[in-house]
Amino acid sequence: MKFKLVCAAVAATLSLSIAGCSSTTEGGVVGGQRRQLLLVSSEQLDQMATQAYSQLRAQASQKGVLNTDPAMTQRVRAIASRIEPQTRVFRADAPNWKWEVNVINSNELNAFCMPGGKIAFYSGLIRQLNLTDDEIAVVMGHEIAHALREHSREQVSQAIAAQSVIGVGAALLGLGEGSANLAGTAYEALLATRFSRVDEAEADRIGLELTARAGYDPRAGISIWQKMMNANKGGRPPEFLSTHPAEANRIQQIQSLLPAVMPLYDQAHRDR
Repeated sequence: MKFKLVCAAVAATLSLSIAGCSSTTEGGVVGGQRRQLLLVSSEQLDQMATQAYSQLRAQASQKGVLNTDPAMTQRVRAIASRIEPQTRVFRADAPNWKWEVNVINSNELNAFCMPGGKIAFYSGLIRQLNLTDDEIAVVMGHEIAHALREHSREQVSQAIAAQSVIGVGAALLGLGEGSANLAGTAYEALLATRFSRVDEAEADRIGLELTARAGYDPRAGISIWQKMMNANKGGRPPEFLSTHPAEANRIQQIQSLLPAVMPLYDQAHRDR
């Protein structure tokens, strides 16, 4: 009887999950329309990201590591200014986001774009890997793609759905809170491993198209990941790859996409 009740609870939660499924982006030439579980609003995540980014920026400023290299800051912002308008291909609202780009002076090999277009590049990524403008554009396009696809919002939604199923099931089976939490931890770890690969593959595809449309050479996607893999050979992977080690199949995917995105790059050059 309890097993039937648990099944009913799971089915009800899954019905709610299905109702919350949609795609945050259009497809472009590379495809970006996978349906996503979205149980929280974009506004909630954007507000959280804005607060977190403001705190990060304030802390970096207090430490004297915010935009300390004017030339590098200008360089990164110039690349961003060319990529940001191209986001309309995937999301009509994205060019109107409150974009912000800052460079943090640190040896970390890291970069990110928070929900709503809050971008940070760490100087170590550019200096230690000696990145070209094309390679910076590939990294930036990749990070912006995470924001366009709202992967953070999706991960939060997955956690909510998983916890709902586990909590209801544990209560009906008479399990203690500790058992439910243990099951939740294991399930969330499984989800993170599974979906991180999907997220990264999507970010690679969409980011490559953004790079090409902005007039940066998408073939730099091959060289940047080769540099990342070489940096990873030293032991601890760069923060940029800490949960998603670069693999040969990642470069193979980029190579397979070049026939689709190179015409966009060529057209951007003609337009410029």
